[in-house]
Order: sequence, then C-alpha cells, then structure tokens
Amino acid sequence: MTDKEKIFGQNLKETIKINENTWRFEDDNVRFLLLCGSEKAALIDTGMNTPSAREMAQSLTDLPLILINTHADRDHISGNSAFEEYYMSPAEEGNLRKNGAKGTILPVKEGDVIDLGDRPLRIIDIPGHTPGSIAILDEKNRVLISGDSIQDGNIFMFGIFRDLDRYIESLKHLSEYDGLYDEIYAMHGSFPVKPDLTAKLIEGAEQIRDKSVQGTKIDMFGNDVIVYKFPYAGFLCDPE
Repeated sequence: MTDKEKIFGQNLKETIKINENTWRFEDDNVRFLLLCGSEKAALIDTGMNTPSAREMAQSLTDLPLILINTHADRDHISGNSAFEEYYMSPAEEGNLRKNGAKGTILPVKEGDVIDLGDRPLRIIDIPGHTPGSIAILDEKNRVLISGDSIQDGNIFMFGIFRDLDRYIESLKHLSEYDGLYDEIYAMHGSFPVKPDLTAKLIEGAEQIRDKSVQGTKIDMFGNDVIVYKFPYAGFLCDPE
C-alpha cells in the first residue's frame, strides 16, 4: 500500500440525501453538497472527479442553481467549468488559476449572506489552509460547512498557499460563532463532526507550530511531507 493510499483509504462515489432540501455527494474521499432554499439552490464545491456536478445537482432540483466554493484546491473544483461564474473569496484567485480553472469569481467575504430563499448562508473567512478558505454558516439548519479546515481526516498544510499561523487564528475566530451551529459538515473525513473538534485542531496545530510534537516523513505527490497524527485528525506539513 502506498503512502497516499494509507492517507486517503478507499475511493467511494455515492449520493446521499441528508434531509428534504440537502444532499451530499461522495467523490473519491472528498465530498460536495447541494443546499436548496425556496427560491434557488447552491452547490457547495464540485468535487475531485465530477465534471458532471452541475448535472447531478439539477437532477435533484428544478431551482435555479448557483455555485459557492469553500476554496480552490483542485479536489473541490472539478465541475466548476459548467458555471460561467461562482462565489468564492477573491483571495483564492491565485490558487484557482494555478489549478487551471476558468470562470469569473463572484467575490464573497466575512459577513456576506447569500439567501437561497428562507435559507440564509453566512460567509466566514477562515484563511490558512488556503488564502481564501471560507466557512459557510447555514443559519436556519444550525450547520457550519467547513471546507477542509475542520475535519477529522488529514488537513493539507504543505506547499504554497498554506499558512499555519493564519489557520490557527482562523479557527480561534470561529469561536465568535459558538452556539450558532450544532454540527459541522466537513468536505473530508467523517460526516458530520461535532463543534468541539475545532478546539482540538487548534491545540494540535499549536503543538506543531511550537515544535512540541514529532511527525513522520512520507512522500506525497513527489514531495517530502511530515505527517502529524493525533487521535482526532492529522496534519500534512512541510519539513523543517
């Protein structure tokens, strides 16, 4: 078994209905979501190997469809080409173009609200995993959609665009929203996860930053990467 297989496990493709107006799509160990309101629907990301993400969503709803990206890593934008424009932090421009995506960014920032019709989605800036990573607070359903930043899988913090200090600051910033959500929908790992995972991730990231924990070197996509494994999640970081 390769290091990559040890990290990511088995591939899975599945469409799962969460409730009457929410679905998740499992796509090779990453997921994306469909949220429906009374007036329109939103895809949240478009997966790693799913150029048909828009078509899949439109098979489930007749509502006008928009796209919101939590960030622009390539495993979250495989179906973006079906949209001429999509909501994303403008700080993701470099990451988006590096990964070959076309289309126009509709800028979003902290405090913006995208209302699907009786389903407001509040944008929260959480840079660190990438420069423009965002979380999305589904206010009425009391759910936080966290992208990659909060998960119990393995969080990529190696290579360009990653910033561990900003990541820690962003997770601490989420404390301002404590009590407004009961579950976290992460794009990797278990689904859902509980809000108390955030504090654990802060602790682990701080231990890595403070060099008080040791990791293991592996090869990841031709890069030397240090894996830090905690009981609640893992971090993949650049070597010292």
